[in-house]
Amino acid sequence: MVALHKPQDAGLALHIEGLSHAFHLDGEPLPVLDNVSLDVAPGEFVALLGPSGCGKSTLLRLVAGLEPADRGTLEGDGQAITAPDPSRVVVFQDPTLYPWRRVWDNVAVGLEAQGVLKTQRGRVDAALAKVHLSEFARAWPRQLSGGMAQRVALARALVNEPRLLILDEPLGKLDSLTRIAMQKELIELWQRQGYTALLVTHDVEEALLLANRIIVFSERPARVKSEIVVDRAYPRRRDDPYLVNLRTQILQSLGL
Repeated sequence: MVALHKPQDAGLALHIEGLSHAFHLDGEPLPVLDNVSLDVAPGEFVALLGPSGCGKSTLLRLVAGLEPADRGTLEGDGQAITAPDPSRVVVFQDPTLYPWRRVWDNVAVGLEAQGVLKTQRGRVDAALAKVHLSEFARAWPRQLSGGMAQRVALARALVNEPRLLILDEPLGKLDSLTRIAMQKELIELWQRQGYTALLVTHDVEEALLLANRIIVFSERPARVKSEIVVDRAYPRRRDDPYLVNLRTQILQSLGL
């Protein structure tokens, strides 16, 4: 089995300062982010929590370089983020696999786009091995369960050896048992690969199980309401009194 290469400086440092953004609907601005400031250390796992529609996913899109922010500073390792880059990869809630391509070919998309697939085919096999799907390399997307399809999407991200993995509710549509298994796999992959992880989730328990730090946002336009450090080693237990207490604090911060 070919191992995925782990760079010496695997994680990207993210710096966000005074970030504001708005959508423009019928010529009128709709503020989505309001003066958001946040620093994420290399290799840190940070979860973003907040009311539905407050602007969390918009923040991820800006960090990914999919669109420019209206105002503020957004940097990766001290360099302005102005466009997408293979070092910053997004995994969305929907796997969005190409139905006409087999699993192996779906995972290979990034390397193919970079023009390096011919010489680095082993990276595809390694990524599939990381998510335990080597035996399904020749399968079609329609033959996969929801959890398996999301594993393919994760492999498609990992094959690029990202320094920042951007997770936009990647487990939101999975059944509870599959979600628990995927949470465990996400932590193990993050620990092995050393990349920085930024996760949007509506599941407070999931944030507590996965993240080093949790950022709680206000209603739209999103502002940072609080930051919570989760001082617990991995793997974590759902019934840990420390985590149960933090869950209560977070729910209170969210007004629940």
